[in-house]
Amino acid sequence: MPFLSSRIGGRAAAVLLGLLLALAGGAAQAAPKATERSKQKAVAEAERAGLQQKLSALKRDISQTESAKDNAADTLAESEGAISNANRALRDLAVEQGETNVKLGQLGAEQTRLAATVEQQKKQLAKLLREQYVAGNEDRIKLLLSGDNPNRINRDLQMMAYVSQAQARLLESLRANLRAVETNQAEAQNAKDELAEIAAEELQQKALLEQEKGRRAALLATLSKRLVAQRKEAGNVERDEQRMAGLVDKLAKLIEEQAAAAAAEKRRLEQVAAAKAAKAKAEQEARLLARAKAAEAERERLARLKSDKADKAERNKAGSIKPAPPAKLDPIDADEPKLAHKPEARPDTRPDIRPEPKPEPKEEAVRAPARAADVALAPAAPAGAFAGLRGQLRAPVAGKLAARFGAKRGDGPSWKGVFIRAAEGSDIHAVAGGRVVFSEWLRGFGNLIIVDHGGQYMSIYGNNQSLLKRAGDVVKGGEPIASAGNSGGNEESGLYFELRHQGRAFDPATWVKF
Repeated sequence: MPFLSSRIGGRAAAVLLGLLLALAGGAAQAAPKATERSKQKAVAEAERAGLQQKLSALKRDISQTESAKDNAADTLAESEGAISNANRALRDLAVEQGETNVKLGQLGAEQTRLAATVEQQKKQLAKLLREQYVAGNEDRIKLLLSGDNPNRINRDLQMMAYVSQAQARLLESLRANLRAVETNQAEAQNAKDELAEIAAEELQQKALLEQEKGRRAALLATLSKRLVAQRKEAGNVERDEQRMAGLVDKLAKLIEEQAAAAAAEKRRLEQVAAAKAAKAKAEQEARLLARAKAAEAERERLARLKSDKADKAERNKAGSIKPAPPAKLDPIDADEPKLAHKPEARPDTRPDIRPEPKPEPKEEAVRAPARAADVALAPAAPAGAFAGLRGQLRAPVAGKLAARFGAKRGDGPSWKGVFIRAAEGSDIHAVAGGRVVFSEWLRGFGNLIIVDHGGQYMSIYGNNQSLLKRAGDVVKGGEPIASAGNSGGNEESGLYFELRHQGRAFDPATWVKF
C-alpha cells in the first residue's frame, strides 16, 4: 500500500505546469502603462496660471507709470527669459532623470528577486506533483475501502490533507508573485518611457538654449555701445531703483491683502463656530429647563395624590364614609372562587430619568479651496523667524564683493544692495527659507527672483542667467534658486543682492557672512 496518494495524475501535473508557464510568459508580455508625466506637468502649469496673470498685471502696472523712453536692455528681455526657462527646464529634467533612474534600478533589483522566487516555487510545485504521480492515483475513498489498518489510513489521510494545503498555499503564492512580476515589468516599462520622454525634451531644450544664446550674443554685439551709455546715465539708475521699490511695495501690498483676507476668513469661520456653539448651548439649556419643569410638575402631582390619599384615610377613620356592603353573588357565580382584593394602583414616585439627548453633530465649516495665486503668495515662514537670523546668514554665492551697500554709483544714487562677482552659471542659494513671490525679467535687474521670508522681510537676487524657481515655490535656506549671469545688460557676471524690510533696503553685510 503506498504511503501517499493524490487525485492529480501525471497528465494533470503536466497540464498544470504548462498553465503556470503560460502565466509566466503572459506576465513578461504585459502591456506597459502609459506615462502620466505630461499630464501632471499640464496640471501644474494650470495651477500657476492664476499667479502668473496677477504678476504680469503687476509688471504692466509698473511699466505704465514709467516714461516711454527706449531702453536697450529691453531688447534682451525675451532672449534672456528664454535662456532662463531653458536652463530651468534642463535642471528640472536632470532631477527627474536621476529620480527615474533610481526607481528603475530599484525595479530591476525587485524583478531579479521576484524571478528567483518564482523559479524556486515552480521547482517546489513540480517536485510535489512528481511525488504525487509516483505515489499513485488512489483517492481517499479507495483508501478508506482498502481494509488497511485504520490507524495507518487515518495517518495517510492527514498527510494527504497537509500536502494538499501546502500545495494550495504554494500555488497561491506563485500566482501572487507572477502578478507582482507583471506589475513590476509594467512599472519598469513606464519608467523607461519617461526616460525616453525626458531625453527628447532635453534635446529640445538644449537646441533652444543654444539658439537663444546665439541670439543674445548677436543682440549684445549690436547694443553694446547703447548699453554702456545708458548704464552711465544717472537717470536710468534712479529709475531702476524706483522700479525695484515700486515692485517690492506692490508685492508687499499683495501679500498683506492676502494675509488680511486669510485672517478675515479665519475670523468668519471662528464666528460661525461660535454661533453654532452658542445655539447648541441655548438648545441644551432649553432642554434642561423643560426637563426641570416637567420634573416639578410631576412632584406637584405626586404631592396632590399623597394629600388626597391622606384625607381619604382620615375620613374613613372618622367614620364619615361607611364601607359599601359586599355585592351579592349571582347564583351562577356562586361556585366560583372569590378573587383577592386588588390593591389600589400606586402612583410611580420614581424620579423622571430620561436619557441625555445626544448632541447634534457639529457641521465643520468647509473652506472653499484657495486660488493658486492666493496659495502661492501666502507667507511661508512665521513672522519674526527671519529676524532671529541676523549675522547667521550665509552668502548667496561664492565670490568677491565688487560693490557694497551705500557706495556711490558714479554720478547716480548709492547702491541699495551689494554686487558679488561670480562665474556665469554658478548656483545662487536662498539665504533663508521662504516663498518665491517674483521670478521674472525686470528692466535694470535682468532675470530677477524675490523671496519673501515673512515678517515683511524679503531677499532680492538680480542679474541671474537662469531662474530655477517659480513664483509660489517654497524654498529652504541654502537651496539653489538661480544661476549667476549678467542679464539685464550688466557688464560682468555675478549677482546683485538686496535685503529689504517693510520695503526699505538695508545693509546685507550686517546680516550675511560674505
